Amino acid sequence: MRKSLSIITCLLLSGKLLAQADGADLQPVNILVDAAAATKTFPSAHFYSVGAGRANEGLRADWQQQLKYIQTHIPFQYIRFHGIFADDMGVYSEDKNGNPLFNFQYIDVLFDFLLSQNIRPFVEFGFMPEALASTPQTIFWWKGNISYPKNEANWQALIKASVQHWVNRYGLEEVKKWYFEVWNEPNLKDLFFAGTQEDYFKLYALTAKAVKSVDESFKVGGPATAGGEWIPAFITYCKNNAVPLDFVSTHNYGVKSGFLDHLGNHTTVLHSDPLAIAHSVQKNRKEIMASAIPALSLHYTEWSSSYTPTDPFHDSYHSAAYILHQLKAIDTAAMNMSYWTFTDIFEENGPRFTPFHGGFGMLNYQSIPKASFFAYKYLKALGDRQIVTNQPNLLAGKDSTGGINILFWNYTNTHPGDTVSNQAYYKQVLPSAAIAQVQWQVENLPPGKYELTIRKTGYENNDAYTAYMKLGSPQQLSKQQVAYLKEKTADLPVFSELVQVANDKKYNAALTLHQNEVILIQIKPQTKNNSKKK
Repeated sequence: MRKSLSIITCLLLSGKLLAQADGADLQPVNILVDAAAATKTFPSAHFYSVGAGRANEGLRADWQQQLKYIQTHIPFQYIRFHGIFADDMGVYSEDKNGNPLFNFQYIDVLFDFLLSQNIRPFVEFGFMPEALASTPQTIFWWKGNISYPKNEANWQALIKASVQHWVNRYGLEEVKKWYFEVWNEPNLKDLFFAGTQEDYFKLYALTAKAVKSVDESFKVGGPATAGGEWIPAFITYCKNNAVPLDFVSTHNYGVKSGFLDHLGNHTTVLHSDPLAIAHSVQKNRKEIMASAIPALSLHYTEWSSSYTPTDPFHDSYHSAAYILHQLKAIDTAAMNMSYWTFTDIFEENGPRFTPFHGGFGMLNYQSIPKASFFAYKYLKALGDRQIVTNQPNLLAGKDSTGGINILFWNYTNTHPGDTVSNQAYYKQVLPSAAIAQVQWQVENLPPGKYELTIRKTGYENNDAYTAYMKLGSPQQLSKQQVAYLKEKTADLPVFSELVQVANDKKYNAALTLHQNEVILIQIKPQTKNNSKKK
C-alpha cells in the first residue's frame, strides 16, 4: 500500500513541513509531474559562469578553499573577476625607454588553480596598469585605474602578450574555450571608465584585434555595460567597422533606486517588478535579434538582486526564491547568467567588519552558506534532463539514477516600497507566513520502492542570516557561533523515508508552502545503500 497518507501524518506531527489542519484557509496548489514526459537539456545559463571580486583575491587561501567548496557542490564552467591588469597583479611595467615589460607569475598561480578546479577564466580585460594610464582616476579600495591607455600600441602589446602567454602555457585548444571581455561597465562614466562611448568603442576595437591576432577563433566580446545599455549601438559599430564581435555581454541588478554603496549609507530599494532581471534579459535578447548580427549569444556577466555589497537582501532567505524566479523566466534568453558573486571575500570597499554585511557572496567570510547557495545547489540536484512541464514556479528533472526531482518555490516581494530601504527592511527578523496548501503528485513511476527526501530553504531553514540576527548580530563570530550557524545550514532533510509506488504508478502527498520558501523533493529508486531504511 502507498504511504502517502502516513507521510501526511508524519508531516503534521513533525512541525517541519506542515500539512495544516486549517489548510482550507490557504491557496490550494496542485503540482503534477509526469515521470514519462518528454525531457530536454536544462538552460546553459544556470551554471555557465559565476563572479568574483578581483584577481588578487584569488591568490588567498580562504578564497581558494571557498571556490573548491563551490565547485564540489555547484560546479560552474567559468569564473569572471576584475583587476587582472591591476598593479597588485604585477603584470605590466615599462623600461626607461617606454618599452613594455610583462610578468605573468601571479596570473599563472591563479589560472593554474582555477583549471585545477575545472573552472575556466572568463577573462575581463581591465583595469589600466598605472604605467599605461592616461589619468590618475581610480575606483575601489584597491585603486583600479579607469583611464584610456596613454599608449595604444603598448596596450595592444599587453593584450597580445597575455593571450600568447596563455596559449603557450595551457595550449591552443584550451584557450579556444575561453572568453575575452573588454573592460567593465564603461557606460558608467568616471566611475568605471573615464572616457566616452566613442572612447570605449575604440578601446574595444584595439583589444579585439589584438586578441584575434593570436588566433582568429578566440572569442571576444563586450560592451560589459551596466543596466543592459549600449547594445544596439555597440553591435552597429562593430558591424560597420569590421570589428570582431563574438558575443554580447552586459549586467543588471534588481533594484530600482540607489547607487553603488560603499558603506551602506546611501540605501537601495528592491525593484517592485518581481521579474526585473528577466525582463531586462528579454529586452536585450530582442535588441540582438533585431540587430545586424542576430545570432550573437548573450552573456549577463554580472547579475544579482542588488549592485551594492552592503545590501542585506543578499544575506536574507528571500534571495533563494528570488534567484529561481528570475532564472525560470529567463530560460534560454541568455546563454550565461553569471551570479555576482560566489564569495563575500570581496574588497571593492576594503575588508568588511561584520560576518553578515549584505555582501554579494553565496558564502560569507566564514564559509557559512547563504540562501543563494542553496538556490544553486537545489538547481544542480535536479539532474541532467529537464522534465517538460508548463507549471509556474517549478522545475523538474530526471537524474542518472532514474530519480525524479521537483523544485518549487514562492517568491513574494514583501518589501514595503520606496519609502523604506533594503538596508532598513532586511536588517530585521522577517517571519514567513504560510501561503499555499500544495498537493503534489508524480505519475508514471515504475512500481517499487523509492527513497523520498524533502529539503527546504526559507525562513529558519538553511537560513543563517535569521539565526545570526537571533544571536544578536555579533560584530565578530566565535568558533562556537560559526559551528552553530554551519549546523543551521547543514541542509539536512526535513523528511526522509522509503515509500512504495503501487501498480497505478502514482505517488502523492501534501505539504504547506510559505512565503519565499524553496522546496526540493527527490524520489529515487531504492538502492543497496538505502534498502535497510524503514
